[in-house]
Amino acid sequence: MTAGENRVAKCPVCRKPVEADSAFSPFCSKRCQVIDLGRWASGDYHIKGEPAAPWELEGGDEETGR
Repeated sequence: MTAGENRVAKCPVCRKPVEADSAFSPFCSKRCQVIDLGRWASGDYHIKGEPAAPWELEGGDEETGR
């Protein structure tokens, strides 16, 4: 690939081509960004593994718990 060529990928939501330098990359539009966020928020997408312990979600200093 030469320096002048742009990579083209597919939007993970609608599968339309997306230029690598798109303002919404890796999505083709703000709409697809919002759809993806909604899918994460509703639990459609998830990361496999054990759930985090409550104290890990609270944040703060690991040693003091604050």
